[in-house]
Amino acid sequence: MSADDHVFCCTGCRTVYEILQESGLDHYYRLESKPGTPLTDRDERPGRFAYLDDESLRSQLLDFDDGETARVTLRLPQIHCASCVWLLENLRRLQPGVTHSEVDFLRHELAVTYNASSLSLRGLVERLVSIGYEPEITLGSTAASHKALDDPLIRKIGVAGFCFGNAMLFSLPEYFAAAGELSVSWQRLFGALNLALALPVLLYSSMDYLRGAWRALAQHTTTIDVPIALGIAALFSRSLYEIFAGVGSGYMDSFTGLVFFLLLGKLFQRNSFSALSFERDYRSYFPLAVNVHDGHQETSVPVAALTPGQHIIARHGELVPADCRMLSAHGRLDLSYVTGESDPVEAKRGDQVWAGGRVAGGAIELEVLREVSQSYLTRLWNQELFHQPGGDDLSLLANRFSRWFTGAVIAIATGTAAYWLWVDATIAAHAVTSVLIIACPCALALSTPFTTGAALNLLSRTGLYLRDGAVVERLARIGQIIFDKTGTLTSTQDNDVFFTGDAELSQSEAGNLAAVLANSVHPLSRKILSQLPASTSLPEVSDYEEAPGLGLRGHVATMHVCAGSRQWLRNNGVDGDWPETDAGTRVYIAIDGTYRGCFQLSNAYRDGAVDMLKALRTQYPLMLLSGDNDREQQRLLPLFGDEAQLRFSQSPEQKLTVVRDLEQSQRVLMVGDGLNDAGALKASSVGIAVSEEIAAFSPACDGILGADAIQRLPAILHFARLCLLIVMISFGLSLLYNVVGLSFAVRGSLSPLLSAILMPVSSVSVIAFTAIATRLAARWTGIHR
Repeated sequence: MSADDHVFCCTGCRTVYEILQESGLDHYYRLESKPGTPLTDRDERPGRFAYLDDESLRSQLLDFDDGETARVTLRLPQIHCASCVWLLENLRRLQPGVTHSEVDFLRHELAVTYNASSLSLRGLVERLVSIGYEPEITLGSTAASHKALDDPLIRKIGVAGFCFGNAMLFSLPEYFAAAGELSVSWQRLFGALNLALALPVLLYSSMDYLRGAWRALAQHTTTIDVPIALGIAALFSRSLYEIFAGVGSGYMDSFTGLVFFLLLGKLFQRNSFSALSFERDYRSYFPLAVNVHDGHQETSVPVAALTPGQHIIARHGELVPADCRMLSAHGRLDLSYVTGESDPVEAKRGDQVWAGGRVAGGAIELEVLREVSQSYLTRLWNQELFHQPGGDDLSLLANRFSRWFTGAVIAIATGTAAYWLWVDATIAAHAVTSVLIIACPCALALSTPFTTGAALNLLSRTGLYLRDGAVVERLARIGQIIFDKTGTLTSTQDNDVFFTGDAELSQSEAGNLAAVLANSVHPLSRKILSQLPASTSLPEVSDYEEAPGLGLRGHVATMHVCAGSRQWLRNNGVDGDWPETDAGTRVYIAIDGTYRGCFQLSNAYRDGAVDMLKALRTQYPLMLLSGDNDREQQRLLPLFGDEAQLRFSQSPEQKLTVVRDLEQSQRVLMVGDGLNDAGALKASSVGIAVSEEIAAFSPACDGILGADAIQRLPAILHFARLCLLIVMISFGLSLLYNVVGLSFAVRGSLSPLLSAILMPVSSVSVIAFTAIATRLAARWTGIHR
């Protein structure tokens, strides 16, 4: 299809070109060699977005609305290149009423500010659809809160950093002045200024550590916050005494620096990816509205307003949002994301259709049996067992280490106090506070966050996005790995298609079959058509007929072509030597009343999945938990190994039960992709969701793994183990600094200058070591080059 010397794949793309030409935005086509996405499957039904006129729904979707100006943030999965960004950020030139638009490329989101009196939300969405950017509007869209960029941790770091820099400045005169050369008045002035700078750090920036220590002690346990709080209290109280007693300027620079570095480590460890959501539920999967048929016409109705007895229309690719009864004679449903069954399921009139299924074929009519909130999928998700609390922080290495570290510090401080009270009581207080100051585990507390923070960054480059640094530690301690099959080991977008018959189809037979299949929009027809020899022109088809759920037929010249199920061929007077049980999805072919063979569609395993399984089975016990049937068991056994358990036809509850039982004795890594895996992902020590598109829907999990990176899983686990080793080595390094510092502290000879030098040097050296060692580990394992 051509226009203005340009070739277009469909009418939709040509229409977009004409719209952009009229608006003076044809520069869009010069930014990229292949801008935009094909619009062959665009749904142009009028009234599709009528539900956006509903006031209650609109108010939930809008970020802001004062009657005159409104702002909305929409997710546009089609955003993929510079042309997309340029076009969408020039939306005001294309749509009157739009005042500003801004693209968040990583999130695939468009924030639009528009004049609410001249442009409606529905009109805005319809304009976006007309140019090829259909927003993804789900129930999760109304539940999401668009938070302002107001991070308390960032504010605390800002306060601590400002105070640290100025406290260092006001402490320099005393450090560089010779003994007695700094007058008392100047000393008091600098001390007062340092105290004023330290108070916000104590009362605001450090409160998380003080509260954490208090909670731990109240629960009769010890975490890393306890020795940190002791060091903070000792530093501040000792400095307060020196300033008011007039004997020095205190350690306020060391105090503010300690809090600043600790908070910086927390931020670095928290370098999880804000553009991704690790806490999604069924609402992110369900549509916001559905088409209801009242016997005369279709209207869009919010899903939340569906009531039992209503009739809804669901078309190819659309989701069934509630438990329903089938009213159409035939239909096919893809339940892979809900049950794990890879083959589309046939449904006939009167059958019950569960919420979460996706229509795979022609449109079907359904009767709603239950409200969305009472559907099977919703009730399943809301069960308490699907929302197990996360692991106890005491399992983390730093917190376990702090148990004996705190006891050792208190013992050394007590021994120091006893010794100096016996030898020279005037030095006792100085020596004890010096011990508490120098023994503050600042370097110890920085080891884990800076190592795992660097690991998060490096793992993201290989396609794995983890929730936070704690997941890296748990990943290093995995003892069992469980895989889902459909959508995890196999691709949701690709199938292996091959023809089985006594003889291959001739060139004319294949061409005529392609001509008949080209009249169908059924996904199986399109898949087989893509495997047939390409032709610039197809012959004309007459007497074409398609029976939903059965097959299709037609005449091409004098040849009669029939394709579909065995029953469809029998109905057309064809009999053949075919197996009575299917192994995968099969489409049977007859030419002129004679059975010629069948096309078989089977799961296509992801690139590298086979090698990945073979590598992992030598290091970990493997298990398969699949909702699919067991027809591929013999194919999978050699990959998982003879000792592996392969369990098929597993319900979501059964998957969860297996994981919970295994967690009683070892740490489990669960790798899945669908809602049927959500409970198991949540109950495992580490749950990783495999996703074709990182920013698209995935169930609640600890990490999101790009589908093209699954072959790197052995290297990722090796890298996690090395990161744990780096943390342990950095613990030893921080202990070395503590030993050196304590050798001065217990003698009562720790000077403010030595403290000011030793504490930052220990922190910076640990940070440098973890950064270098983590990068070397990434190169060693092949995670990063």
